[in-house]
Amino acid sequence: MEFVLSAFRNLPVAPVAEKRPLTDTRHGISRSDDYAWMRDANWQAMFKDPSILDPAIRAHLEAENAYQGVAMADTVELQKNLFSEMRGRIKEDDSSVPAPDGPWLYGVRFVTGGEQPKHFRIPRDAGAGEAASEQITLDGDKEAEGKAYFRLAGTGHSPNHRLMIWGYDDKGSEYFTLKVRDLETSEDLTDLIENTGGGVAWTAGSDGFFYTAVDDNHRPNRIFHHRMGTTQKEDTLIREETDSGFFMSVSGSSLDDYIFITVNDHETSECWVMPANDPAARPRLVAARETGVEYSLCEGGDVFFILTNADGAKDFKIMQAPVDAPEKENWREVVAHKPGRLILSVSAYRNHLVWMERENGLPRIVIRDRATGDEHAIAFDEEAYALGFQGSMEYDTEVVRFSYSSMTTPSELYDYNMRTRERTLLKRDEVPSGHTPSDYVTRRVMAPAHDGEQVPVTLLYRRDTPLDGTAPCLLYGYGSYGISIPAGFNTNCLSLVDRGFVYAIAHIRGGKEKGFGWYEAGKRERKANTFHDFISAARYLDKEGFTAHDRIVAQGGSAGGMLMGAVANMAPEAFGAIIAAVPFVDVLNTMLDDTLPLTPPEWPEWGNPIASVEDYRTIAAYSPYDNVTAQAYPPILAVAGLTDPRVTYWEPAKWVARLRAMSTSDAPVLFKVNMAAGHAGASGRFQRLEEIAFEYAFALKVVGKA
Repeated sequence: MEFVLSAFRNLPVAPVAEKRPLTDTRHGISRSDDYAWMRDANWQAMFKDPSILDPAIRAHLEAENAYQGVAMADTVELQKNLFSEMRGRIKEDDSSVPAPDGPWLYGVRFVTGGEQPKHFRIPRDAGAGEAASEQITLDGDKEAEGKAYFRLAGTGHSPNHRLMIWGYDDKGSEYFTLKVRDLETSEDLTDLIENTGGGVAWTAGSDGFFYTAVDDNHRPNRIFHHRMGTTQKEDTLIREETDSGFFMSVSGSSLDDYIFITVNDHETSECWVMPANDPAARPRLVAARETGVEYSLCEGGDVFFILTNADGAKDFKIMQAPVDAPEKENWREVVAHKPGRLILSVSAYRNHLVWMERENGLPRIVIRDRATGDEHAIAFDEEAYALGFQGSMEYDTEVVRFSYSSMTTPSELYDYNMRTRERTLLKRDEVPSGHTPSDYVTRRVMAPAHDGEQVPVTLLYRRDTPLDGTAPCLLYGYGSYGISIPAGFNTNCLSLVDRGFVYAIAHIRGGKEKGFGWYEAGKRERKANTFHDFISAARYLDKEGFTAHDRIVAQGGSAGGMLMGAVANMAPEAFGAIIAAVPFVDVLNTMLDDTLPLTPPEWPEWGNPIASVEDYRTIAAYSPYDNVTAQAYPPILAVAGLTDPRVTYWEPAKWVARLRAMSTSDAPVLFKVNMAAGHAGASGRFQRLEEIAFEYAFALKVVGKA
């Protein structure tokens, strides 16, 4: 640990936050919060206009930025080198392979030096070399000019291909604005929709669209229909969700025949269907919400296919029902539930049904002939890999598209003929600065957990890296919401691996790597399993000589940042340093505040401490902010965004203040706040690399390799 502390000697005095104790009593239990004042009283308005941030809070955050700037000043050149390396692995003038839809091929590309994507289309019948026929439908760099932050929300062309909806957020607060572009003139129309989130779907006649509006607490809770050529004030309310614990979204079917309105939290869903050619029609309920039951629909001609966990199908099954009678009593089984085989998604085409599933920790794509029932899976050989299913924008097709990569293999894009089973390589991502897969080793090992479970850990390291305990390690984890971390290609981490790091991903409980049960075993009253699994992974890597405990840099973001805070409290000696990005560390206070955007929908994931004393005690037992104690913490770097509506800036700000006040070690606690961004950090593709370079420079510094 001495090399860690020597890296941060002669620092100025860190900012000391003023203590203004605020007592809160729930269920007869009182807690005092010294730093509650860091939450801006007018936070909703501040997310839309950051300039109105309370001056005292702004002064404190700026002091934090100044302090970390001094602490990391000696890594400025290293950060530049890391940035240059990571940028050098990106093909700057890259383009997607255009995807067919009707008379056009639609794609996205970047230009050399460009931060934002350019969307384009080409006539489907254009001959080779007919570059002049390409049309730029949206130039992201042009739209971002003069803005400190700019994030595109994607695009969606109308069924007649004449119009395109596009959206953007220019503050990082995820209040999106929608515009409509006339693709024949390349001009935006007067139609303007503000404060949206949760999807958009065109009417069948391309004369209007449906969208989701957010309320004052940033919750998507209303679906509106907008008729082209009118103002937002004239839009018609289609449905409103009155339960603050559920969010709404809207989408269209693959044949543009139906509009799907979905209401969901983290464990329950409800779907309403309406014809896309009749905005005045009353939405039809498919199945009333039932706590713990999830389902989703996709159109398959005269039937809907339904992916659901109903009737105890924990790892999901596929049902179907007639489009004119989609209610649950008409569902019949198409793909049965198989314990341990988690069905992730389903797509339907005229002659085939396709689903992605995960079994034994690895994904695969399964294809069924709808007429004969014959099935086959697309096979892969590597020990650990990642798949992405892009499918097709067209329903009447025999060709679908998927991507494949591994920790050593750059992403490959394939077209796959579902009838002939022919696989055509369309594109292999280039690494302009060079990449030799044989120089690296990827492995999947199993770390014994505290209760006997086996935790999968994916490893990447150079073939010449000594595995004698001297190599530093970056150990990444998430473990919440059932999200699985893929073992895919990551050019950025090569900057650490090429400097002798072992890069590791701990596939801990709370994700779905080992099925839905793996998720359930890491939530609510069993949340501590997530933290124990991560600690077990760290100790296993130490024991097996992949690294040593004081050379492990733990990293996680958002709910993974909560993981970082929890393991820092539970086993600070197991880590050489911790990087927590936009960390959800003030769990109890956040779950007690039902005015925050995500709190009510998050109760199924964490528990509701307002209504339940048991949930209160469970969360209080691990909430990182509440469990900071007087012990020797390792160096910690926290990163946040001022306008983040998901993990508000005051969570890490308070956590850092309490860590500094309580830690008995001399290890620094650094806090970097992006004053012009939200949850996702910087919006440009290269701006984001600067943030990664900063975090990697911290990791290299604490292990003595800066």
